[in-house]
Amino acid sequence: MTVALPRQRVRTRLSDATSGLLYLSPSIALFGIFLVYPLFRTIYLSFFQTDTQGTPLSYVGGEHYAKLFTSASFWQSIQATVGFVLLTVPLTIVIALGLALLANEKLRGIGIFRTAFSATMGMSVAASSVIWMFMYNPSIGIFNRFLEAVGASGVQWLLDPQYALLSVSLATVWMNIGFTFLILLGGLQNIDRTLYESADIAGTGYWTQLRAITIPMLSPTLFFVGIISLINAFQTFGQIDLLTKGGPTNSTNVIVYAIYKDAFINYNVGGASAQAVLLFLAVLTLTWLQFKLVERKVHYQ
Repeated sequence: MTVALPRQRVRTRLSDATSGLLYLSPSIALFGIFLVYPLFRTIYLSFFQTDTQGTPLSYVGGEHYAKLFTSASFWQSIQATVGFVLLTVPLTIVIALGLALLANEKLRGIGIFRTAFSATMGMSVAASSVIWMFMYNPSIGIFNRFLEAVGASGVQWLLDPQYALLSVSLATVWMNIGFTFLILLGGLQNIDRTLYESADIAGTGYWTQLRAITIPMLSPTLFFVGIISLINAFQTFGQIDLLTKGGPTNSTNVIVYAIYKDAFINYNVGGASAQAVLLFLAVLTLTWLQFKLVERKVHYQ
């Protein structure tokens, strides 16, 4: 009897593990087919010269990587990507946090504003890009109409290299605010209200409460939206394609759009795969650094 019990436990655990794997098998299969296999296939193709269909023809080793590091257009796409990320990520988080703080107040009719602030979540990138395309139109766009009303000359928002990246970044901030706002609002509403009640009794002002209570208690949510926003910024494609197509003069040719053009327009699948691998490593490194350097400052309740 003493020998049978351990065997029975082992069989029970094996049965539970088998059942668990069976339940997980659809997700594991989808994850493997659409994430793991494409990743390793991309790494594999980055070492080969391919035909227009992406079929490997000859092994070239690190030639694609060497060409990238000596390519002016690649470094220009890196510069555009870094500029785009620096413009969109902090601005999205700051604006969404301000809106979330406002929507978290107990005011009459605040539900209408909560709905309005999160409305961009219900719009596709294509529809949002078309709206901003009309707003940036040099003839009928609202921005140039405003400039003309104050006596200033109009601007070619999407055709001038000086303004194109900024214009696409502002449109992207507007598109991403809804999701970020909703996550931050949920984080604010999960903060224990007794902390604020104690602070009110102690006579603490609003800004002190914001610095000493709200931000520390919200830090896990801010950490989450920071990581998600950073990854999404590096993966931005739709609005670039619809608004500027990487132009003018490659000023908005971010790395993802450069990969698309190399793979599906220039049919340089090997070079595009090498860029994709470098992008993956860059995002992985930045995410690791965020966990390594920023997470230690996160205050978990």
